[in-house]
Amino acid sequence: MTTVVAGPATGTHPGRPEALPSDRGRTVLDIVVPVFDEERDLESSVRRLHAFLTSGFPYSFRITVADNASTDATPVIARRLAAEIPEVRTVRLEQKGRGRALRRVWSDSDADVLAYCDVDLSTDLGALLPLVAPLVSGHSDLAIGTRLGRGSRVVRGPKREFISRSYNLILRGALSARFSDAQCGFKAIRSDVARRLLPLVEDTGWFFDTELLVLAERSGLRIHEVPVDWVDDPDSSVDIVATAVADLKGVWRVGRALATGALPLAEVRAQLGRAPLAPPEVPGVPRAMPFQLARFAAIGVASTVANLLLFLALRGMLGPIAANVVALLVCAVANTALNRRFTFGVRGRERAVTHQFQGLIVFALGLVLTTGALAVLGAVAPGAHLAVEAAVIVGANLVATVLRFVLFRSWVFRTRSTTAPLEKATAA
Repeated sequence: MTTVVAGPATGTHPGRPEALPSDRGRTVLDIVVPVFDEERDLESSVRRLHAFLTSGFPYSFRITVADNASTDATPVIARRLAAEIPEVRTVRLEQKGRGRALRRVWSDSDADVLAYCDVDLSTDLGALLPLVAPLVSGHSDLAIGTRLGRGSRVVRGPKREFISRSYNLILRGALSARFSDAQCGFKAIRSDVARRLLPLVEDTGWFFDTELLVLAERSGLRIHEVPVDWVDDPDSSVDIVATAVADLKGVWRVGRALATGALPLAEVRAQLGRAPLAPPEVPGVPRAMPFQLARFAAIGVASTVANLLLFLALRGMLGPIAANVVALLVCAVANTALNRRFTFGVRGRERAVTHQFQGLIVFALGLVLTTGALAVLGAVAPGAHLAVEAAVIVGANLVATVLRFVLFRSWVFRTRSTTAPLEKATAA
């Protein structure tokens, strides 16, 4: 059950800058303060937040205190603040969970931009306008405060610093996340984006933020990051161990859902995601080829180095021909997988086995080139120095790399047009 106590929806005061024309008659920002047993800090924090917003924030606003089943005087204080301050309302939830509170308030809000901050106000409020403005303008879809970006200033102990950075490294490795700080309690989202993403987010606790950000990023939405000044609250009641375990379970669950395609992110991308930027036209070069070439070249360099190192490591045991075959086979599988994802943008499991099979055919052609080069070297210069063999391997691999790009682009990962089947269906 949810209880709501609310005053007028918008705040307009003589001391505030005049509202923008598009701001009149509606609430632009609804900032939520989730609380659980915060009778000591709630009133001072809400009054401080309200004073900041009324003194210099250029948009209409509402402050919503989301009480997560508090057992102390928190709900009484929240109701008193809502009765006294027109721009404050309170929502009472009978179950705990920050994610549950944010989902409820954000789903019911009529504001254009939805945000939240921790009740301890560890984040400097001067970052609030930079957080909200890109969403109001339509430049970005979500915005987060980051304590790990350039320009951030953070005061906290080494234990929390280590945990925070380790968690974000896990997100980058396990979920390919590119945002820098998932846990900072200072975030905002456009309401139209929230309405589409919230039904897909399962977590109701601390992992809610991370899950929302990962789904947004995978849907092609733009996440704006704001470096913040942040001072740790030494009296925080968060159970670090329990939260870490829950977060790791969440990472596993979301990673599995993404791998199996259980989430309809393609639909979200089609509705809200930004269309790819059109690359500049280069006479005689197909569109997107310059970008593909750059990525393919980087992967090719890494593959060549790895192939050479493997060859040198195995040559003493297997001989030059066998060592080349094994090294090239291992690198070919990795090369195909990397190019599939990063060069040609193919994701998911569909046709993955077929692509690897076709990649092995391309590998066989490269094997013919490199093995043939070594055979010719052996016939022309028996007992050639190891450095000469290595140089021949590198040269042959460069030729094989060019051939690989051509075959990858024109055959293995060729974009298959759906125009013909569509025309046939229309004609029928």
